[in-house]
Amino acid sequence: MHPSPWRNPRVILTLLLVFLSGSLAGALWMKKTTVAAAAPAPAWNRSGREVTVQRFKKELKLNDKQTAELELVLDDFMKYYQTLQAQMDEVRSSGKERILGMLDDSQKERFNQLMGELQKQQIR
Repeated sequence: MHPSPWRNPRVILTLLLVFLSGSLAGALWMKKTTVAAAAPAPAWNRSGREVTVQRFKKELKLNDKQTAELELVLDDFMKYYQTLQAQMDEVRSSGKERILGMLDDSQKERFNQLMGELQKQQIR
């Protein structure tokens, strides 16, 4: 009777190294894509933020405490929005990769054309 290969320390060590390598690669990839996606949205730069805060302050007659709270809320909202946008981009990319993975070369070419057409329609 042969001993179970799962009890062999070499097998366990190899599986552990493969798992840890995959985890590390995934963590690095997530950090890279999250940092790139976390850049501020063009419409919400520092001057746009200040204009919005000042308009609300003036129109709503906010006091200093309310203005400070408004700034925190707006900053939190934009961080949340940017995080959601990054997640949506990741889901789109993953879906596109899965679709491309099942297509042959001519289908991939036509799929890319269709995606380009859809993007042009969304811009209008």
